Amino acid sequence: MSTVLPSPSPSATTPVPAPESAGGPVRARITAGRAPARPTTAAAFHSISAVTAVLLGLVGIGALLHEPVLIPPLAASAALVHSAPTLPLAQPRGVVVGHLLGTAVGYGALAAAGDSAWAAAVAAGVTLALLMAARTPHSPACATSVVIVLQSPDPARFVPLLFGATVLLVLTGYAASRIRRKAPRYPVYWW
Repeated sequence: MSTVLPSPSPSATTPVPAPESAGGPVRARITAGRAPARPTTAAAFHSISAVTAVLLGLVGIGALLHEPVLIPPLAASAALVHSAPTLPLAQPRGVVVGHLLGTAVGYGALAAAGDSAWAAAVAAGVTLALLMAARTPHSPACATSVVIVLQSPDPARFVPLLFGATVLLVLTGYAASRIRRKAPRYPVYWW
């Protein structure tokens, strides 16, 4: 009795086109299951410069307003917007609405359970659940809820600053994708 083995799936053996890096088409093709090719030097420099500039701008705004800026989550958001602009996680809806959802959950958890690490962990999980339910993926928003629970910033100053910062991240992503001719266009979709 002979056994017929299934043929390998096409995605396992067929080369697929590599996603574009921040500087344009990637130099080499990838095969399913392998890491993408390294971006060009120009693309990497462009992304690093844009992220550094926008984060320095946000720190400056925070210093002028005497309000700490939410650097860890915003740095992660900036990295997504500028180095992986075509991913769903980097799209404006996820960046802006995701952080606002994380903010609401963070303040809700803070009010309900105080500023404990336990409450922060629950806030992160609830934020992720809401992001998934809202079809608004943006993992740095989970960190926003954690930071709010652990640092208890004044919402009257913090929320407008966070909203402005996320809009600024999106606008710099949009501008940066138009400055460099071979860069993939950001955003893929607005809403």
